[in-house]
Amino acid sequence: MATITVYLKRGDVDAATRAFQMAKVAHSQGHQTNLFMSDDGVYWADKNRSLDEKTGTNDTASEFLPYLVENEVPIYV
Repeated sequence: MATITVYLKRGDVDAATRAFQMAKVAHSQGHQTNLFMSDDGVYWADKNRSLDEKTGTNDTASEFLPYLVENEVPIYV
């Protein structure tokens, strides 16, 4: 399997939700996955931030980020 690195540097809900989704898909398919947050992307590391804001396609970060945390996917901030 491959090593997949997902890089999130934007703080908007669409960019973050897609990054979390891609990381979840890669990990669930057996790839070694890492998530890096920098710049405005670090605001998603705040435990008090709501993960329920919807994207234009009605997805939410709450559909993907908890999987990454529960499965101990490395998240670097």
